[in-house]
Amino acid sequence: METTQLESALEDLHRAGMPGAFAEVRDGDEVWRHAVGVADLTSRRPVNADLRHRVGSITKSFTSVAVLQYAERGAIELDRPIGDYLPGLVSGDRGQEITVRMLINHTSGLREYLPYAYPSLAAFPDVARTTPDSLEDNRRRTFDPHELIKLGVEAPPTGRPGSTPGVYSNTNYLLLGQLLEEVGGLAAEQLITRDVIVPAGLEHTRFPSGLSVSGPHSRLYESWFGMFEPPRDFSVFDMSWVGVSASLVSTVADLNRFFARLLAGEVIGLLMLAEMQRTVPVIAFDGTLIDYGLGLHRREVPGVGTFWGHDGSVWGGGALSLTSADGRRQVSLAVNRQRWNTLGADGRPQPHPIDHALEAFVQLALSP
Repeated sequence: METTQLESALEDLHRAGMPGAFAEVRDGDEVWRHAVGVADLTSRRPVNADLRHRVGSITKSFTSVAVLQYAERGAIELDRPIGDYLPGLVSGDRGQEITVRMLINHTSGLREYLPYAYPSLAAFPDVARTTPDSLEDNRRRTFDPHELIKLGVEAPPTGRPGSTPGVYSNTNYLLLGQLLEEVGGLAAEQLITRDVIVPAGLEHTRFPSGLSVSGPHSRLYESWFGMFEPPRDFSVFDMSWVGVSASLVSTVADLNRFFARLLAGEVIGLLMLAEMQRTVPVIAFDGTLIDYGLGLHRREVPGVGTFWGHDGSVWGGGALSLTSADGRRQVSLAVNRQRWNTLGADGRPQPHPIDHALEAFVQLALSP
Protein backbone atom coordinates (compact mmCIF):
# COMPACT_ATOMS: atom_id res chain seq x y z
CA MET A 1 0.00 0.00 0.00
CA GLU A 2 1.09 3.59 -0.63
CA THR A 3 1.52 4.91 2.89
CA THR A 4 2.62 8.41 1.86
CA GLN A 5 -0.63 8.92 -0.03
CA LEU A 6 -2.65 7.63 2.91
CA GLU A 7 -0.89 10.02 5.28
CA SER A 8 -1.55 12.91 2.94
CA ALA A 9 -5.23 11.99 2.58
CA LEU A 10 -5.68 11.80 6.35
CA GLU A 11 -3.93 15.17 6.71
CA ASP A 12 -6.39 16.56 4.15
CA LEU A 13 -9.23 15.47 6.44
CA HIS A 14 -7.66 17.40 9.31
CA ARG A 15 -7.03 20.45 7.14
CA ALA A 16 -10.68 20.38 6.02
CA GLY A 17 -11.80 21.00 9.60
CA MET A 18 -11.67 17.71 11.47
CA PRO A 19 -9.92 18.32 14.83
CA GLY A 20 -8.49 14.81 14.98
CA ALA A 21 -8.66 11.58 13.00
CA PHE A 22 -6.96 8.21 13.30
CA ALA A 23 -7.13 5.08 11.20
CA GLU A 24 -5.79 1.61 10.56
CA VAL A 25 -5.60 0.18 7.04
CA ARG A 26 -4.77 -3.47 6.39
CA ASP A 27 -3.81 -5.08 3.10
CA GLY A 28 -3.07 -8.74 3.72
CA ASP A 29 -0.18 -8.81 6.19
CA GLU A 30 0.61 -5.12 5.70
CA VAL A 31 -0.68 -2.76 8.39
CA TRP A 32 -0.69 1.04 8.31
CA ARG A 33 -1.82 2.97 11.37
CA HIS A 34 -1.73 6.76 11.56
CA ALA A 35 -3.24 9.76 13.38
CA VAL A 36 -3.48 13.48 12.62
CA GLY A 37 -4.68 16.48 14.58
CA VAL A 38 -5.60 16.93 18.21
CA ALA A 39 -7.60 15.05 20.83
CA ASP A 40 -8.24 18.24 22.82
CA LEU A 41 -8.76 21.64 21.23
CA THR A 42 -7.82 23.43 24.44
CA SER A 43 -4.62 21.64 25.45
CA ARG A 44 -3.71 20.71 21.83
CA ARG A 45 -2.94 17.17 23.00
CA PRO A 46 -2.40 15.14 19.82
CA VAL A 47 -4.47 12.13 18.85
CA ASN A 48 -2.78 8.78 18.35
CA ALA A 49 -4.00 5.70 16.54
CA ASP A 50 -4.35 3.60 19.71
CA LEU A 51 -6.99 5.79 21.36
CA ARG A 52 -10.25 4.29 22.55
CA HIS A 53 -13.28 5.81 20.89
CA ARG A 54 -17.07 5.72 21.00
CA VAL A 55 -17.95 3.88 17.77
CA GLY A 56 -21.70 4.51 17.70
CA SER A 57 -23.82 2.20 15.59
CA ILE A 58 -20.95 -0.14 14.79
CA THR A 59 -22.25 -1.58 18.08
CA LYS A 60 -25.16 -2.98 16.06
CA SER A 61 -22.88 -5.50 14.36
CA PHE A 62 -21.86 -6.85 17.76
CA THR A 63 -25.45 -6.99 19.04
CA SER A 64 -26.59 -8.71 15.86
CA VAL A 65 -23.85 -11.33 16.16
CA ALA A 66 -24.89 -12.10 19.74
CA VAL A 67 -28.48 -12.68 18.60
CA LEU A 68 -27.33 -14.81 15.66
CA GLN A 69 -25.21 -16.97 17.95
CA TYR A 70 -28.37 -17.82 19.89
CA ALA A 71 -30.09 -18.48 16.55
CA GLU A 72 -27.32 -20.94 15.65
CA ARG A 73 -28.05 -22.82 18.88
CA GLY A 74 -31.79 -22.83 18.26
CA ALA A 75 -32.62 -20.59 21.22
CA ILE A 76 -33.88 -17.77 18.95
CA GLU A 77 -35.76 -18.15 15.65
CA LEU A 78 -35.10 -15.31 13.23
CA ASP A 79 -38.52 -15.52 11.59
CA ARG A 80 -40.50 -15.93 14.81
CA PRO A 81 -42.61 -12.95 16.00
CA ILE A 82 -40.97 -10.74 18.57
CA GLY A 83 -44.26 -10.76 20.46
CA ASP A 84 -43.66 -14.43 21.27
CA TYR A 85 -40.49 -13.43 23.13
CA LEU A 86 -41.37 -9.97 24.45
CA PRO A 87 -45.17 -9.71 24.64
CA GLY A 88 -44.96 -6.94 27.21
CA LEU A 89 -42.97 -4.68 24.87
CA VAL A 90 -44.54 -5.33 21.44
CA SER A 91 -48.05 -6.66 21.86
CA GLY A 92 -51.11 -7.42 19.75
CA ASP A 93 -51.03 -7.72 15.98
CA ARG A 94 -47.75 -5.83 15.63
CA GLY A 95 -46.06 -8.21 18.05
CA GLN A 96 -47.11 -11.08 15.80
CA GLU A 97 -46.25 -9.34 12.53
CA ILE A 98 -42.76 -8.11 13.46
CA THR A 99 -40.13 -10.85 13.45
CA VAL A 100 -36.67 -10.95 14.99
CA ARG A 101 -35.17 -10.68 11.49
CA MET A 102 -37.15 -7.50 10.81
CA LEU A 103 -35.66 -5.90 13.91
CA ILE A 104 -32.12 -6.78 12.85
CA ASN A 105 -32.49 -5.49 9.27
CA HIS A 106 -34.66 -2.44 10.13
CA THR A 107 -37.79 -3.56 8.25
CA SER A 108 -39.98 -3.70 11.39
CA GLY A 109 -41.67 -0.36 10.75
CA LEU A 110 -40.84 0.75 14.30
CA ARG A 111 -39.96 4.42 14.37
CA GLU A 112 -36.83 5.95 15.90
CA TYR A 113 -37.44 7.00 19.51
CA LEU A 114 -34.86 9.79 19.75
CA PRO A 115 -37.03 12.72 18.55
CA TYR A 116 -39.56 11.74 21.23
CA ALA A 117 -36.98 11.36 24.00
CA TYR A 118 -35.13 14.59 23.10
CA PRO A 119 -37.79 17.35 22.76
CA SER A 120 -35.57 19.81 20.89
CA LEU A 121 -35.08 17.18 18.15
CA ALA A 122 -38.81 16.58 17.68
CA ALA A 123 -38.76 17.87 14.09
CA PHE A 124 -35.91 15.54 13.01
CA PRO A 125 -35.05 14.82 10.18
CA ASP A 126 -35.99 18.44 9.41
CA VAL A 127 -32.83 19.63 11.17
CA ALA A 128 -33.49 23.31 10.48
CA ARG A 129 -36.43 23.11 12.89
CA THR A 130 -34.37 21.44 15.63
CA THR A 131 -32.05 22.86 18.27
CA PRO A 132 -29.27 21.04 20.13
CA ASP A 133 -30.61 22.01 23.58
CA SER A 134 -31.61 18.44 24.42
CA LEU A 135 -28.03 17.22 24.04
CA GLU A 136 -26.96 19.35 26.96
CA ASP A 137 -30.15 18.66 28.92
CA ASN A 138 -29.60 14.89 28.77
CA ARG A 139 -25.85 14.78 29.28
CA ARG A 140 -26.14 13.00 32.64
CA ARG A 141 -29.59 11.45 32.33
CA THR A 142 -29.91 7.69 32.66
CA PHE A 143 -32.63 6.30 30.39
CA ASP A 144 -34.48 3.04 30.99
CA PRO A 145 -34.46 1.05 27.71
CA HIS A 146 -38.11 0.09 28.29
CA GLU A 147 -38.96 3.80 28.33
CA LEU A 148 -37.20 4.40 25.02
CA ILE A 149 -38.68 1.29 23.40
CA LYS A 150 -42.17 2.39 24.43
CA LEU A 151 -41.63 5.74 22.70
CA GLY A 152 -40.63 4.00 19.48
CA VAL A 153 -43.39 1.39 19.60
CA GLU A 154 -46.13 3.94 20.31
CA ALA A 155 -44.94 6.36 17.61
CA PRO A 156 -46.60 6.22 14.17
CA PRO A 157 -45.04 3.32 12.22
CA THR A 158 -42.75 4.04 9.29
CA GLY A 159 -44.33 1.26 7.23
CA ARG A 160 -45.81 -2.21 7.40
CA PRO A 161 -43.64 -4.88 9.03
CA GLY A 162 -41.44 -6.52 6.43
CA SER A 163 -41.97 -3.87 3.75
CA THR A 164 -39.04 -2.26 1.95
CA PRO A 165 -37.33 0.07 1.98
CA GLY A 166 -36.89 -0.32 5.70
CA VAL A 167 -36.20 2.67 7.92
CA TYR A 168 -33.17 2.72 10.21
CA SER A 169 -34.22 2.83 13.87
CA ASN A 170 -32.44 2.38 17.18
CA THR A 171 -35.73 1.11 18.61
CA ASN A 172 -35.09 -2.18 16.82
CA TYR A 173 -31.77 -2.78 18.52
CA LEU A 174 -32.90 -1.83 22.00
CA LEU A 175 -35.55 -4.53 21.54
CA LEU A 176 -32.83 -6.97 20.48
CA GLY A 177 -31.02 -6.13 23.71
CA GLN A 178 -34.14 -7.07 25.66
CA LEU A 179 -34.44 -10.26 23.62
CA LEU A 180 -30.87 -11.21 24.56
CA GLU A 181 -31.65 -10.63 28.23
CA GLU A 182 -34.81 -12.73 27.97
CA VAL A 183 -33.07 -15.77 26.46
CA GLY A 184 -29.64 -15.32 28.07
CA GLY A 185 -30.56 -14.38 31.61
CA LEU A 186 -27.93 -11.63 31.89
CA ALA A 187 -27.67 -7.97 30.95
CA ALA A 188 -27.26 -7.68 27.19
CA GLU A 189 -23.94 -5.84 27.58
CA GLN A 190 -22.60 -8.76 29.64
CA LEU A 191 -23.77 -11.31 27.09
CA ILE A 192 -22.25 -9.45 24.15
CA THR A 193 -18.99 -9.07 26.06
CA ARG A 194 -18.86 -12.76 27.05
CA ASP A 195 -20.02 -14.25 23.75
CA VAL A 196 -18.66 -11.83 21.13
CA ILE A 197 -16.01 -9.42 22.38
CA VAL A 198 -13.91 -11.78 24.51
CA PRO A 199 -13.87 -14.74 22.06
CA ALA A 200 -12.88 -12.38 19.24
CA GLY A 201 -9.83 -11.31 21.27
CA LEU A 202 -10.77 -7.62 21.42
CA GLU A 203 -8.75 -6.32 24.36
CA HIS A 204 -9.78 -2.67 24.09
CA THR A 205 -13.48 -3.04 23.26
CA ARG A 206 -16.09 -2.65 25.97
CA PHE A 207 -19.35 -1.04 26.95
CA PRO A 208 -19.00 2.15 29.03
CA SER A 209 -19.29 1.84 32.79
CA GLY A 210 -19.63 5.58 33.46
CA LEU A 211 -20.02 8.93 31.76
CA SER A 212 -16.48 8.94 30.33
CA VAL A 213 -14.47 6.58 28.16
CA SER A 214 -12.02 4.65 30.32
CA GLY A 215 -8.40 4.78 29.19
CA PRO A 216 -6.76 7.12 26.66
CA HIS A 217 -9.36 8.79 24.44
CA SER A 218 -10.18 11.95 22.56
CA ARG A 219 -12.66 14.65 23.42
CA LEU A 220 -15.70 14.62 21.14
CA TYR A 221 -16.85 17.80 19.43
CA GLU A 222 -20.42 18.26 18.26
CA SER A 223 -21.40 21.00 15.79
CA TRP A 224 -25.07 20.13 15.21
CA PHE A 225 -25.16 21.71 11.76
CA GLY A 226 -23.50 24.94 12.84
CA MET A 227 -25.73 25.52 15.88
CA PHE A 228 -22.79 24.86 18.22
CA GLU A 229 -20.11 27.38 17.28
CA PRO A 230 -17.49 26.62 18.32
CA PRO A 231 -18.20 22.88 18.47
CA ARG A 232 -19.07 21.70 21.99
CA ASP A 233 -17.35 18.88 23.87
CA PHE A 234 -19.67 15.93 24.54
CA SER A 235 -17.06 13.36 25.51
CA VAL A 236 -18.72 13.12 28.97
CA PHE A 237 -22.17 11.65 28.40
CA ASP A 238 -24.50 8.97 29.79
CA MET A 239 -24.76 6.52 26.90
CA SER A 240 -27.95 4.84 28.11
CA TRP A 241 -29.74 6.86 25.43
CA VAL A 242 -28.51 4.26 22.89
CA GLY A 243 -27.41 1.26 24.99
CA VAL A 244 -26.61 -1.86 22.95
CA SER A 245 -27.61 0.02 19.81
CA ALA A 246 -24.67 2.43 19.74
CA SER A 247 -22.70 2.82 23.00
CA LEU A 248 -19.67 0.57 22.43
CA VAL A 249 -16.09 1.81 22.92
CA SER A 250 -13.33 0.32 20.76
CA THR A 251 -10.14 1.04 18.83
CA VAL A 252 -9.47 1.04 15.09
CA ALA A 253 -7.27 -2.04 15.48
CA ASP A 254 -9.96 -3.94 17.40
CA LEU A 255 -12.58 -3.04 14.80
CA ASN A 256 -10.45 -4.42 11.99
CA ARG A 257 -9.76 -7.55 14.00
CA PHE A 258 -13.47 -8.08 14.70
CA PHE A 259 -14.69 -7.68 11.13
CA ALA A 260 -11.83 -9.79 9.72
CA ARG A 261 -12.77 -12.65 12.04
CA LEU A 262 -16.47 -12.17 11.43
CA LEU A 263 -16.13 -12.38 7.64
CA ALA A 264 -13.83 -15.40 7.97
CA GLY A 265 -16.57 -17.31 9.78
CA GLU A 266 -14.70 -17.32 13.09
CA VAL A 267 -17.30 -15.38 15.12
CA ILE A 268 -20.41 -17.06 13.75
CA GLY A 269 -20.66 -19.96 11.31
CA LEU A 270 -20.66 -19.47 7.55
CA LEU A 271 -24.37 -20.30 7.19
CA MET A 272 -25.34 -17.59 9.65
CA LEU A 273 -22.81 -15.21 8.09
CA ALA A 274 -24.65 -15.73 4.79
CA GLU A 275 -27.85 -14.66 6.57
CA MET A 276 -26.07 -11.51 7.78
CA GLN A 277 -25.13 -10.71 4.20
CA ARG A 278 -28.68 -10.95 2.80
CA THR A 279 -29.41 -7.26 2.32
CA VAL A 280 -32.50 -5.13 1.87
CA PRO A 281 -32.77 -1.42 1.04
CA VAL A 282 -32.96 0.72 4.18
CA ILE A 283 -33.37 4.49 4.53
CA ALA A 284 -30.60 5.86 6.76
CA PHE A 285 -30.94 8.84 9.12
CA ASP A 286 -29.57 11.18 6.45
CA GLY A 287 -32.18 10.01 3.93
CA THR A 288 -29.80 7.99 1.79
CA LEU A 289 -30.59 4.42 0.77
CA ILE A 290 -28.18 1.76 2.03
CA ASP A 291 -27.89 -2.01 1.50
CA TYR A 292 -28.40 -3.44 4.98
CA GLY A 293 -28.16 -7.03 6.11
CA LEU A 294 -28.38 -8.41 9.64
CA GLY A 295 -26.22 -5.80 11.34
CA LEU A 296 -23.97 -5.28 8.31
CA HIS A 297 -23.85 -2.68 5.54
CA ARG A 298 -22.79 -3.67 2.04
CA ARG A 299 -20.84 -1.01 0.19
CA GLU A 300 -19.93 -1.30 -3.49
CA VAL A 301 -16.80 0.67 -4.36
CA PRO A 302 -16.63 1.36 -8.11
CA GLY A 303 -13.63 -0.28 -9.69
CA VAL A 304 -12.62 -1.95 -6.43
CA GLY A 305 -15.28 -4.37 -5.22
CA THR A 306 -17.65 -5.22 -2.38
CA PHE A 307 -17.01 -4.23 1.23
CA TRP A 308 -18.85 -5.12 4.43
CA GLY A 309 -18.99 -3.35 7.77
CA HIS A 310 -20.78 -0.54 9.54
CA ASP A 311 -20.47 3.11 10.46
CA GLY A 312 -21.62 4.98 13.51
CA SER A 313 -21.85 8.28 15.31
CA VAL A 314 -22.55 9.62 18.77
CA TRP A 315 -22.61 13.21 19.98
CA GLY A 316 -19.24 14.48 18.76
CA GLY A 317 -17.72 11.22 17.59
CA GLY A 318 -17.84 9.05 14.51
CA ALA A 319 -16.32 5.83 13.22
CA LEU A 320 -16.32 3.65 10.11
CA SER A 321 -15.11 0.10 9.53
CA LEU A 322 -15.11 -1.70 6.17
CA THR A 323 -13.64 -5.02 5.09
CA SER A 324 -13.39 -6.41 1.56
CA ALA A 325 -15.47 -9.49 0.73
CA ASP A 326 -12.31 -11.62 0.63
CA GLY A 327 -11.14 -10.19 3.97
CA ARG A 328 -7.85 -8.91 2.55
CA ARG A 329 -8.40 -5.14 2.57
CA GLN A 330 -9.67 -3.24 5.61
CA VAL A 331 -10.06 0.30 6.88
CA SER A 332 -11.23 1.51 10.28
CA LEU A 333 -11.40 5.25 10.91
CA ALA A 334 -12.32 7.37 13.94
CA VAL A 335 -13.06 11.12 13.96
CA ASN A 336 -13.77 13.53 16.82
CA ARG A 337 -16.26 15.95 15.29
CA GLN A 338 -19.78 15.29 14.03
CA ARG A 339 -22.52 17.05 12.03
CA TRP A 340 -20.07 19.59 10.69
CA ASN A 341 -22.29 20.66 7.77
CA THR A 342 -24.00 24.03 8.06
CA LEU A 343 -27.52 24.63 6.75
CA GLY A 344 -28.26 26.40 3.51
CA ALA A 345 -31.11 28.77 2.70
CA ASP A 346 -33.29 25.74 2.02
CA GLY A 347 -32.65 24.45 5.55
CA ARG A 348 -30.70 21.44 4.33
CA PRO A 349 -27.12 20.46 5.27
CA GLN A 350 -24.68 21.85 2.72
CA PRO A 351 -21.60 20.06 1.33
CA HIS A 352 -18.50 20.65 3.44
CA PRO A 353 -14.78 20.13 2.65
CA ILE A 354 -14.75 17.41 5.35
CA ASP A 355 -17.23 15.38 3.26
CA HIS A 356 -14.93 15.39 0.25
CA ALA A 357 -11.79 14.68 2.26
CA LEU A 358 -13.48 11.83 4.13
CA GLU A 359 -14.72 10.22 0.93
CA ALA A 360 -11.30 10.59 -0.69
CA PHE A 361 -9.51 8.96 2.24
CA VAL A 362 -11.87 6.00 2.38
CA GLN A 363 -11.71 5.48 -1.39
CA LEU A 364 -7.90 5.50 -1.26
CA ALA A 365 -7.77 3.20 1.75
CA LEU A 366 -10.00 0.63 0.04
CA SER A 367 -8.18 0.70 -3.29
CA PRO A 368 -5.47 -1.94 -3.87
